[in-house]
Amino acid sequence: MATSAIALETRPHVLARPNPFALGAIAPAGCAVAAFSLLLALTNDAIGAELGEPLVIALLADWITLSYVLGGIVVWWCRPDSRFGPLMIVAGFLTFLATLSWSSNDALFTLGQALDVVAPVIFLHVFLAFPSGRLSGQFERLLVLISYGTAIGLELIRMAFGDFGPHNLLELAPNARATELLMQVQLVAVSAFCLCGVGVLAARRRRSGPPLRRSQALLIDAFAFALIMIALLFLTAAFSAPWVAQVRWVTFVTLGLAPLALVIGLVGARLARSSVGDLVVELREDSTPAVLRDALARALRDPSMTLAYWLPEFGSWADLDGRPTELPSNDSRRATTLIDRDGVHVAALLHDPALADEPELLDAVTAAAGIAIENGRLHVELNARLEELKGSRARIVDAGQQERKRLERNLHDGAQQRLIALSLELSLLEEQLDGERDATARLGLARREIAASLEELREVARGIHPAVVSGHGLEVALEQLVARASVPVRLTVEVDERLPEPLDVAAYYLVSESLANVGKYAHASSATVEVRRSQGELVVEIVDDGIGGADTDRGSGLRGLADRVETLGGRLRVWSPVGGGTRVKAEIPCVP
Repeated sequence: MATSAIALETRPHVLARPNPFALGAIAPAGCAVAAFSLLLALTNDAIGAELGEPLVIALLADWITLSYVLGGIVVWWCRPDSRFGPLMIVAGFLTFLATLSWSSNDALFTLGQALDVVAPVIFLHVFLAFPSGRLSGQFERLLVLISYGTAIGLELIRMAFGDFGPHNLLELAPNARATELLMQVQLVAVSAFCLCGVGVLAARRRRSGPPLRRSQALLIDAFAFALIMIALLFLTAAFSAPWVAQVRWVTFVTLGLAPLALVIGLVGARLARSSVGDLVVELREDSTPAVLRDALARALRDPSMTLAYWLPEFGSWADLDGRPTELPSNDSRRATTLIDRDGVHVAALLHDPALADEPELLDAVTAAAGIAIENGRLHVELNARLEELKGSRARIVDAGQQERKRLERNLHDGAQQRLIALSLELSLLEEQLDGERDATARLGLARREIAASLEELREVARGIHPAVVSGHGLEVALEQLVARASVPVRLTVEVDERLPEPLDVAAYYLVSESLANVGKYAHASSATVEVRRSQGELVVEIVDDGIGGADTDRGSGLRGLADRVETLGGRLRVWSPVGGGTRVKAEIPCVP
């Protein structure tokens, strides 16, 4: 087959990367505004009295600004198809704008104070918009919109009532009490909105299950923890708790960790793509589908990943063991990446949806494993053929069993009944010819021949299908079988409840064939039959004290029994040393 590139489907369209010169301008701009914030904090004595240690506050504010600006640049470069990177950059610069309230310039102070509570709201926006940069639901959009309105609207009203110092250009009617009351309402409301955001993240997790990749789980946990810290900070500030400064420091540190965790994940993805060569080395030898799946899962850093293979001959998808399977549809927890070769489906990766944000990694890994995937498909196709063969074998045995049942019923209801009726008719005729000795003798001989034929017919019927098993159970059937054996047999049956009929019939035939062999070939003086349930299996064991030396390769009796046992998922073993008797043991899985 000609070699061609592996085609990947069901992944987002990748846009052109942003202009590197534009990104290069954003980075120094972020550093410049961070330096300006630090300068404002160090030159404004009021900051220390209001917020705590000015150097600590300035450094933590710069930590947030730089982490989101620089982290956003990395995300934007690595994932140009997502709006998340630009949104992070906006969050970083908005954090800087809020620090303008530290300025002694009237215009800068007014702008910074107006945006003072907006900065936490944009973090709520950022966390809910992960990973696409878009809010996915109407509730989320409404929540963020109301949060912005509350943060900006109430802040402007508060500034109109004054109590912000001499640099507030929006002061109209000073009222300290109204300003304080509005502040409490504003901070409690934004705290509630942040906790609603935590609820949205928790609902996503309940709806789609826990994230399948550890890095994804840590990132979402960081988002939720940061929102909780924002809510805690605003509540402590609203009610003037004594440890507001310490909570503010912890909150600032937490907010800066989220982009750091995201960047670390992206760097890990880059390193994963650079280590694809290790995957090639690992798959140099012919790998089984299970080994291939484990290697791909390690390369993609997704332990939940599995493979499905397209089998053209069967017209269906199959799992690693060759069993038919269906690709997930409308499942938010699983994404499907189809792999084509020469324009024909070969396999499908079933993976964490977050991998769709790393198309280069998917490209590299699947291209490196292309030949191994094709070989894996051949392995799975072979397994599917084996499964089909097992099913066909089971159907043949079942069809034969049903036909034996039909023949047994026909013999019982047809030929046996006719012979019985004929015997009764001859008895009546014998009574009518009571005085004629020759005729009576010949009628008696005929009746005896009919009785012998009837018994032989019953034996044939029992051999075709043991109706007593279906009617009275295995133990009663074996007792009758042992009673007719040619040697003394000790029977032990330790089965508490009725077994499925295929198991009963298999056990009956195994004992019947074995005892017949004992009578014909073993020259034994006794035998034992033991039937028991042990560790989820039905164990049937027949032992004789005969001459041994049985040739299990000749004859179709034991081979047919082995087929019947193996069709039920069991195994049949025979030990027959010369002079040491013969032991036949079958172990068949038994569902409770």
